[in-house]
Amino acid sequence: MKQLDKTTKTGIATLLLALFVAACGDDATGVDPDDHAEPEGVQLVLSGQTIATYDGDDQTWTGGMTVPVGEETAHIAVRFVDHDGDPIPLDDDMYLEVVVEDDAIAEFEQDEPGEFGGHLHGMDVGETRVRFRLMHGAVGSGHADFETTWVTATVTGMT
Repeated sequence: MKQLDKTTKTGIATLLLALFVAACGDDATGVDPDDHAEPEGVQLVLSGQTIATYDGDDQTWTGGMTVPVGEETAHIAVRFVDHDGDPIPLDDDMYLEVVVEDDAIAEFEQDEPGEFGGHLHGMDVGETRVRFRLMHGAVGSGHADFETTWVTATVTGMT
């Protein structure tokens, strides 16, 4: 049987050690269970049309939300997206939290707590601002993984 030289033995030992270290991590699959897709933007979609988009890199909104006083919008879907504008997969323990700066002007109602959408209600003529947060954990007690800057919600007079 042929003997291996010292350089070959050292190379094989280094390779085996690297494989051993990689295999002996906390997760043998190599997937971190706490690792989830990171959004880079948001799309607000009303009746199949994108009414506003948020660019997480620039932290700017294009578009906004509008509703007549005393009315509510159809369902507005809130999509968290990657840099190409494609929806990202969301874990089961993620939910949407919506903050309205002045709820005397407008309210955002989710049909189910934490769902990724809802209806904008026009309470009084004027403008207010709305912020969307991608939350991680139990609904109502999670932490924000992603948060937008404020987007304008306009409540118009009756037409």
